[in-house]
Amino acid sequence: MAVDATSGATSAMPAVREAVRRVPELSAAAGSLRGQDSDRLAALAELGEVIGWILFDAGFYRAAHRMNTRALDLAELGGDRWTARFVLLNDSMLQAHTGAPRTALEAAARVRGTRALPARVGSLVAIRKAHATAMLGGSRDALDLMSRARGLFLDGVSRRDPPWAWWIDRTELLGHQGWVHARLHQWDKAVPLLYEAVAAPGPSYRDLFAAKLLSVLARAGAWREAEDLIAALAPGVARIGSVRTTQTLERTAARLLERSGTPRPLREAAAFLREILASGERSDGPCRRRLR
Repeated sequence: MAVDATSGATSAMPAVREAVRRVPELSAAAGSLRGQDSDRLAALAELGEVIGWILFDAGFYRAAHRMNTRALDLAELGGDRWTARFVLLNDSMLQAHTGAPRTALEAAARVRGTRALPARVGSLVAIRKAHATAMLGGSRDALDLMSRARGLFLDGVSRRDPPWAWWIDRTELLGHQGWVHARLHQWDKAVPLLYEAVAAPGPSYRDLFAAKLLSVLARAGAWREAEDLIAALAPGVARIGSVRTTQTLERTAARLLERSGTPRPLREAAAFLREILASGERSDGPCRRRLR
């Protein structure tokens, strides 16, 4: 997971392949593991969750869903409800990303339990639901869910929070707030939130917020801002290890080149961005931290 956070999911893929090769239980039928030690099953479930996340960010969406399903089976078999919840939240994000918002909602809804969730976990559930709801056209409900996510986040960390609750911090919340506004085509509200999320230091997977910001600027016709952002991103773009991010950048560059009203300087910048993405030339340092 450290490699993924610093260099991106594609850099972590060799470790993923090695783990799957060396741990046959990750590929075995869940029923064949019944009766194994619960600690062993919990460790396998956690490993499966990490692998599922990396596969997702590396662009292997079907494989990621299969691993999420396996990790969920292992967690439930071992009675590890918190890992099961984390896997469901990850799979909800995957389903939204691949255009299945109703399935994403169903996955997020399964996180509920007999007791109220800790605030940070509840915040993540609300974020996942907000994305899916926005995709389904529920503008008011999506914004209400993000308001709930923000309120729960501000309640702070509690003793009941699972170890993985660190994942949601202020920057993550800001980025998702901006992203949900973008899904609703509320560009004026999306832009400042995404700018703030992009400017903050953090793990490499948050480069996705920069890609979303560029997409929003392009859709809003903010030509100069989009050109400036490409200039800021370009030195570090080729080293981005998140396929989700590079695919978003590629789609935005293509949209700018296809749009008849794109000014020439921005068209040239978009062509340059596509060239860098295709070349795979390396550059040091997270692109997000180059922004000013």
